[in-house]
Amino acid sequence: MARMNLAIRGIEGQIAHGDSFHNDRHPDLRADYILANPPFNVSDWGGDKLRDDQRWAYGVPPLRNANFAWVQHFLHHLAPRGIAGFVLANGSMSSNQSGEGQIRKNIIEAGLADGIVALPGQLFRSTQIPACLWFLRRGRSGEHGPRMDETLFIDARKLGHMVDRTRRDLSEEDIARVADTYHAWRGSGGAGEYTDVPGFCKSATLEEIRRHGHVLTPGRYVGAEPQPDDGEPFEEKMARLTRQWHDQQAEAARLDAAIEANLERLGFGANQEGNGS
Repeated sequence: MARMNLAIRGIEGQIAHGDSFHNDRHPDLRADYILANPPFNVSDWGGDKLRDDQRWAYGVPPLRNANFAWVQHFLHHLAPRGIAGFVLANGSMSSNQSGEGQIRKNIIEAGLADGIVALPGQLFRSTQIPACLWFLRRGRSGEHGPRMDETLFIDARKLGHMVDRTRRDLSEEDIARVADTYHAWRGSGGAGEYTDVPGFCKSATLEEIRRHGHVLTPGRYVGAEPQPDDGEPFEEKMARLTRQWHDQQAEAARLDAAIEANLERLGFGANQEGNGS
């Protein structure tokens, strides 16, 4: 399947059959680019046999979940200025179970977290688990510029359209919006100038990420999408909402009284004992 996948895209590659964790067939590989879609939340990955593995530079992955074993496997194979992009379950952005939070913190503090994208649900036929994109990059600490210690967060959960009852798809425009935002943030030539967009993207400093406990969920950083101004003056809106609130309170009191009266008639009022049957 790997050979077929490369062939239909016109890509040459060195394919070797093996076990990525226990029989790595490319031990000396240091890649400029890594693109991967590892299986989510694998619990039987044989981590008990790899407790002292050299790849676990940022912490030993938990025995019952391979997510951060994959992350560190990719990092281990990156060239000094390489970049990795891969799909993971949403839990990887915030989980603190079995040391995962500490591994994530170590990766962030090492200056490797380039970007995180929260994806909309129902994108994959093979799983209903919500997913996200991670971009990790080596060599960031040696760069100069306003974003060398920042991480880009993109909340793309509202993008896409349903193609049937169970599956969502991203349009070319949706994909371009995410990609163009990332390239603009990276300062790629011709990508335009990057700006934060409330509710969609935010370039967050390391200090901001620390204040959030090294959780990488984009929703924590991008904020809320601005609501359109309805033209109603603030004082008038507050007066209207206050009247509405008082009306709702009065209606709630009326309904409470009606319910209490019905219970009284049935013999279950506040001052009566219920009849057994």
